[in-house]
Amino acid sequence: MTTPYPNYISPEGFAKLRAEYDHLLGVERPAIVEVVSWAAGNGDRSENGDYLYGRKRMREIDFQLKRLSKKMKDAKVVDARQQEDQSRVYFGATVTIADEDDNHRTVTLVGNDETDIEAGRIGWSSPIARALRGAAIGDLRRVLLPSGEKEYEVIAITYPGQ
Repeated sequence: MTTPYPNYISPEGFAKLRAEYDHLLGVERPAIVEVVSWAAGNGDRSENGDYLYGRKRMREIDFQLKRLSKKMKDAKVVDARQQEDQSRVYFGATVTIADEDDNHRTVTLVGNDETDIEAGRIGWSSPIARALRGAAIGDLRRVLLPSGEKEYEVIAITYPGQ
């Protein structure tokens, strides 16, 4: 499935994807291959738990490797520190917003593969991030959320390294 927007990711997020890929390919998969080879040499494979589990785990690892490979291939690495116009909200910006009740919230716009709601890292294609794109301090933006429409005012914008 292709998306209508680029798969932006930070250099740190890309490094995490690469590290996970390298670990699966260089550590986990060879260990499982060794177990499966050893188990296959023990005779009847139909009732050999090590063999059956190992083959299942190998398929899972291969699926993960394929998924990670596609994500890395499709990724467009963006270093937010190099954003030319830091007066507006773009990828990598940390934005403080206030709702109608003057409740403040700070979010950082990150790649969809880097989302961590508890840490305030929201995916680039989330409703709030889409509404905030291109906003400047003082701008009002309406967001349609599952709980209804909300209006936010942009209070502050920062980028890494500021």
